[in-house]
Amino acid sequence: MERQEFISQVNAGCVHFLEQRLDEVREVSEQAAPLVTALMELTRGGKKMRPALARLGWQAASGHGEAVVELGVALELFQAAALVHDDVIDRSATRRGLPSAHMRFETLHRDSGFSGQRSHFGTSGAILSGDLSLAWASEAFFHAQATAQRDGVAINPIAASTFHRMHTEVITGQYLDVLEEVRTPASTEIEAVARARGVLRFKAAKYSTEYPVVLGAALAGGTDELCRAFAAAALPVGEAFQLRDDLLGVFGDPETTGKPVGDDLREGKRTELIAYGLFRSSAEDAAELAAMLGDPALNQDQVERAREILSASGAVEEVERSIEELTRTSVEHTAALAQLGVDPAVLEEFDRLRGNLVLRTV
Repeated sequence: MERQEFISQVNAGCVHFLEQRLDEVREVSEQAAPLVTALMELTRGGKKMRPALARLGWQAASGHGEAVVELGVALELFQAAALVHDDVIDRSATRRGLPSAHMRFETLHRDSGFSGQRSHFGTSGAILSGDLSLAWASEAFFHAQATAQRDGVAINPIAASTFHRMHTEVITGQYLDVLEEVRTPASTEIEAVARARGVLRFKAAKYSTEYPVVLGAALAGGTDELCRAFAAAALPVGEAFQLRDDLLGVFGDPETTGKPVGDDLREGKRTELIAYGLFRSSAEDAAELAAMLGDPALNQDQVERAREILSASGAVEEVERSIEELTRTSVEHTAALAQLGVDPAVLEEFDRLRGNLVLRTV
């Protein structure tokens, strides 16, 4: 099965799964249907990065059967939950160029002539929709396990523990991100970068690359050694991917990112890019940049000024160096996969996907 065929199957699986859940919700009340339709929009289409990585783990362990498609559905539902909740926390009005979930519920409130505070209804609806998606991700993962067992696969027990740990780490990482926006700033660059990397790793990087490949391999009955080796090769890619995302959050094109330029500045994100900018700028420039962080009214001229400060400080080049170093680390760890006898075609596909992720072409 080629990657595009697999992605088409995951897309179809998401539609089928959510249509079934929509019927269940409608049995409770037709008025609750928007809880599901918001998720249908979020999981529709896309390049399905996490399912694609899970498929590579599955292939590395010589997996067979349809369980990997159901795993892909579970990962997409988990991702949808994370995005819905993330947009609420960050007060992001758009996601992939479309209204975010809480904005959809605000529109429903307005168009229906509901009483009460529109923003509160929007936030409440989005939180509950995200909660459903998180619960349904576990249901889809249970189906994937059952399918693998039906197909005679001896599932590695770390599959279930990894899936549950992924929940714990992402939610904890999200809290750390919120905490960084309000706690006393780090006193040194080393501390600031360490804090930022911790948020990046647990909030996003591990569940974006490491856990998908581990789950795919473990669900196919891969050994602990194979899972560890693939995790070591995949995590640096996830961190490089997120560092690239941090750069795009300030320097990206809204047509590409689907979010207004400078949103990370308005949200007060204490990324590695910001850490380098604050500690490698003059005192005057650092104070100016710090004053911009978390200002929701930041205009385009101010965003451009922040870009100037970050560029002049060398922060952009430092983040690019980190991306290059992480990419090299991933390549070095990939050698262990070859020594374990992983199919060269799988490693070649992983190499292509790594390049796409680091450059953000997927």
